[in-house]
Amino acid sequence: MKVIENQTFDMERALYGCSGVLVRNCSFDGPADGESAFKEGREIETEHCFFNLRYPFWHDHGLKIADAEMTELCRAALWYSDHIEIADTKMHGIKALRECSTVAIRNCDILSPEFGWSTRDIRMEDTTVAGEYFMMRGEDLTFRNVTLKGKYSFQYIKNATFENCVFDTKDAFWHGENVTVKDSVVKGEYLAWYSDGLTLINCKIIGTQPLCYCKNLKLIDCAMIDTDLSFEKSEVDAVITTKVDSIKNPLSGRIRVPEVGELIMDDENAKGEVEYI
Repeated sequence: MKVIENQTFDMERALYGCSGVLVRNCSFDGPADGESAFKEGREIETEHCFFNLRYPFWHDHGLKIADAEMTELCRAALWYSDHIEIADTKMHGIKALRECSTVAIRNCDILSPEFGWSTRDIRMEDTTVAGEYFMMRGEDLTFRNVTLKGKYSFQYIKNATFENCVFDTKDAFWHGENVTVKDSVVKGEYLAWYSDGLTLINCKIIGTQPLCYCKNLKLIDCAMIDTDLSFEKSEVDAVITTKVDSIKNPLSGRIRVPEVGELIMDDENAKGEVEYI
C-alpha cells in the first residue's frame, strides 16, 4: 500500500478516489475547510488520524479506521460505504454512519445523534454510545457489551441480537421486527410498542408502560422494575421473576408472574391470562 503520513489536509476532496493507501498520523483540518476527503475510494486504511472536516468517507469500499478522532465538526462521516472496520475511535459528529453495510465497530466512543440510519449488517462490541434516534431502520444487527444513553433508539429495526448490553433509552424498539435481547438491562419509558417478534431473555426491564401493542412477544426469566400498565393490547408469552406494578389488558397469551400490584382487565377483547407462580 502507498503510505501517507504526518501531513495536514484541508482542501476539498483531498484524497478523492484513492485506492490502496495507508494514511497514518495525519490531520484533516484547516482554513480551507474542504469536504469529502476520501470520497469514492477503495481499500483505505487510516491510523491515528484527526478528522475535523465534513463528510470524509462517502462511497468508499473497503475501509479500516483505527485510533481516530472525529470531532463534532466531522459531520456525516461515513455514508454509502461498505466493508468497514472501525476500532478504538471517537465518533463525535452528528449522523456519523448512514446507508452503510457490513460494518464492524469495536471499542469506540460514539457521541452522535441520528447514528446508523438505514444501515445493514452492523456488528458492534465493547462500545459506549450517546445520541437520539440511534440505529433507526437498521437491519441485521449484532451488538455485544454496548452501553447506550439516548432517546428513541432502535426504531423500525429488523433482525437484531443484543447481548450483555445496557440501554437507557425512551421508546426503544418501536416497530422492531425479529429482535432478541439477552442478559441485558433496558431502562426507559414505553419500551417496544408495536414490535413484532421481540424476545427478551434474562433481562432487567425498568420503566413505565412497557411492551404494549406487541405481536409475538416473549419474555423468558426477566425482571421487571417500576413497570406499570404493562402489556396493554399485546400478544405475549412471558415468565417474569419479579413483581410487576400493574398489568393492563393483555390481548392474548399467558403471563407467569410471582406478584402483580394491580391487574386491570376492563377491555372485553383482552383475553390474555395471568398465572401466579
